[in-house]
Amino acid sequence: MRTDAATYGNQCGDAPASSLQLTVTVACSGESYLCRRDESLLCGMLRLGRKGIPVGCTNGGCGVCKVRVASGHVRQLGAISRAHVSAEEEATGYTLACRMAPETDVILDVVGKLHRNLTRTAAGCIAVQAPTRNDHGRDER
Repeated sequence: MRTDAATYGNQCGDAPASSLQLTVTVACSGESYLCRRDESLLCGMLRLGRKGIPVGCTNGGCGVCKVRVASGHVRQLGAISRAHVSAEEEATGYTLACRMAPETDVILDVVGKLHRNLTRTAAGCIAVQAPTRNDHGRDER
């Protein structure tokens, strides 16, 4: 069953500002949002108000909200399908945003459909990170 972002966002509700304590940063876009300790990373992400954030089953079974926790600590809210996050991936920080709540400030790498939708610009193009120069004067990404 697929749920649209508006429906899932309504389930998450608006949290009072005093209970919004932890900052979650999406590394690829540099955007940050506040997330309660008792709500999923996906619920908080929907408050960014970005169109195109995919919301699937919201029960850890479809894998559309796959992320990697680059830094910080999260708490598992429920089971995650091994069809979408293997034990090896989980050991390196991969998980599903709909099944994790932050315990500290978190930095996320988004992958798959979530990455594609969060890196699109308003014009519908994929945002490309500007190259940087290495010590030899060559461009790097």
